[in-house]
Amino acid sequence: MNEKVAVAQERRVVTAIPGPKSQALMERRAAALSTGIGCALPAFIERAEGAILVDVDGNHIVDMGSGIGVTTIGHSNPEVVAAAKAQLDKFTHTLITVSPYESYVAVCEQLAKYAPISGPVKSLLINSGAEAVENAVKIARKYTGRNAVAVLDCAYHGRTSLTSTMTHKAVPYSQGFGPRATDIFRVPNSYPLHDGLSGEEAAKRTIKYIEKTITASDLACFIAEPIQGEGGFVVPAEGYLPTIAEWCRENGVVFIADEVQSGIARTGTVYASEQLGLEPDIILTAKGIAGGMPISAVTGRAEIMDCTGPGTLGGTFAGNPVSCAAAEAVFEQIATGKPMEEAKRIEQNFGAGLRKLQQKYPVIAEVRGLGAMLAVELLDPETKEPRKDIVDAVIKYAGEHGVLLLNAGLDYNVLRFLPSLAFTDELIADVLGVLDEAFAAAGA
Repeated sequence: MNEKVAVAQERRVVTAIPGPKSQALMERRAAALSTGIGCALPAFIERAEGAILVDVDGNHIVDMGSGIGVTTIGHSNPEVVAAAKAQLDKFTHTLITVSPYESYVAVCEQLAKYAPISGPVKSLLINSGAEAVENAVKIARKYTGRNAVAVLDCAYHGRTSLTSTMTHKAVPYSQGFGPRATDIFRVPNSYPLHDGLSGEEAAKRTIKYIEKTITASDLACFIAEPIQGEGGFVVPAEGYLPTIAEWCRENGVVFIADEVQSGIARTGTVYASEQLGLEPDIILTAKGIAGGMPISAVTGRAEIMDCTGPGTLGGTFAGNPVSCAAAEAVFEQIATGKPMEEAKRIEQNFGAGLRKLQQKYPVIAEVRGLGAMLAVELLDPETKEPRKDIVDAVIKYAGEHGVLLLNAGLDYNVLRFLPSLAFTDELIADVLGVLDEAFAAAGA
């Protein structure tokens, strides 16, 4: 048997991107896949390790998206792979509600250990971030006996019927897909670059809006991403979310922190809520929890999580044992503290490089984020209009030169960076160089 050769952690462009093999596969893709399935970079991947994607043409591409925040621990993390392989040799599925298994319990114990929630905590494991949001809303409605759900401007919570209604962008997530869910109310968020408000001022505005348009007595839950993802990596002003959470406690409203993207060491702590001084009633986990395997969780105060009764929660593949084994391997690494240290290193070094680019290119209006969840927002320095055109040009240039980038924001004028924690200082310097070239080429 041939010994596996490690993937060099370096950018390497050996053909045009996409290369000839990827172009041929794109033709097959067009014939077989729904056009509703997008594609950020048309380079087909045959192997990935650490922070590098290797495409079918042999190009080494620096992955600044991590499957939109999924492979936080790094592609093909050895501990995750070993745990998943070991579980595959035992059994692949029984369904926790039919024949229980220890790994489901172990993952819930880890979630209780790390959740920034005081008192007894319990969890539900399911499959995806959107499914976690759906279940959290269902539980909150049952617990409170109320129906209304408050979501923030710029929010992203998923693509299902309920969660696409909760998501701010109608295009491409809800337009034309039929009736939208009822009792969903969008309220003002805290967006310091654009509103100039302190956390206290922004919270007062949000609460006033809720009290006037919804009323606390009708509100089941308030759900917020501590750092908004698809909406532009918006970091709220200091004190904003804790003030909202306190108002929720005073009024019997369940506060849900959607940490699907910001959780599991992505921001330098296990959950971003910790850095924002936020204690939610329910916290949602997905994406980075299992190193690429599909699993998500709803974790909350025991009295809330137990309100629905036996047999009311779950799903056929919920808490799959292979995914649970992978999640256990991630939590074992979190226990060492190293993933959080790596996220802070990336924030310090890559963040500093982005701020240098901001000094060079005035179109970069702001550098923001925490840990390995960083972004730059592009605005015309004179008119303050969004510069989506430059974002598009930078993404195109970077992709052609072996760096995969993603956009974000309601106007698609934000470059978001979600590298894995295996993003080395050498790769940081290289990516910053490509970004510099890309901004220059775009006429920024």
